[in-house]
Amino acid sequence: MFSAELGKGAFMNGEAISVTGSSRLDESHLVTGFVHDDARMVEENLRHFGDFVWRARAVRRDGSAALDLCYVACGRFDGFWELGLNPWDTAAGALIVEEAGGRVTNFTGDEYSIYVKEILASNNGIHSEMLGVLSMNRSK
Repeated sequence: MFSAELGKGAFMNGEAISVTGSSRLDESHLVTGFVHDDARMVEENLRHFGDFVWRARAVRRDGSAALDLCYVACGRFDGFWELGLNPWDTAAGALIVEEAGGRVTNFTGDEYSIYVKEILASNNGIHSEMLGVLSMNRSK
């Protein structure tokens, strides 16, 4: 079970957790998910997926944004991005990532908001590189 409280850290089964210390995207393990009910988002995320496959050590697609965020928080993955999410998909996980020492933003690096349907979460060491990859196909 993952938990966090603002200013008090993040935990898995009662034990403190933290993000990885990886500082290179080419050595990182990433995770994402795909929304299937919006063709534009599927196309955009497929482009992002392809861009990350060429730049990261590994990219996985699991299926639960909340769990993917927790896996970033406990160091199982170095970074996560996804489109088309709702507040119930990301709010708790975003807090857990931040309390574990990570960073959570939108795809342009602005502060995370439950009202924006995109999220980027990382260990902070690769966040800038991930933002660069996400901006590559932004205008298409």
